[in-house]
Amino acid sequence: MKHFTPENFHNCHLGLLLGRAALLKDRIIDTHMEPHGITAAQFKVLIIMAQYGVDTPAELCRNLSLDSGSMTRMLDRLEQKELLARKRSEQDRRQVQLVLTPEGQRLADMLPHIGAQALNQLASALEPGELQTLEHILKKILIAAGDAITLQRVGK
Repeated sequence: MKHFTPENFHNCHLGLLLGRAALLKDRIIDTHMEPHGITAAQFKVLIIMAQYGVDTPAELCRNLSLDSGSMTRMLDRLEQKELLARKRSEQDRRQVQLVLTPEGQRLADMLPHIGAQALNQLASALEPGELQTLEHILKKILIAAGDAITLQRVGK
């Protein structure tokens, strides 16, 4: 279904609103993660590894829409913080496998609690029904686009 035309595009704020909301979410997560010494971007890597079993840089790149250079730098920082380790795959020595260290796992276990606090702050202006509607609409968009993590979460 087409909702936008070149004629009405200048009145469309959807892209701006989605982008600004994502930036706000990351700023809030940054604030909540600061005492733990990681950023919102690093939070995303750890939570995806812990919750979805993603264990290769390539999978993380796909799930987070990052290029391999950015991901390498991110993984370098997490490795320096001793939150994850890189290991060669036993099946294919060319492939790197990522493993949470004990400290990384300890932090990953805390992330749902910290993330819930951050998202409660983000969604504080919404009524429960509004939040449900917003989540439903965003899921619908992401499922239609074939987003792997959303599809995994909803069991499709």
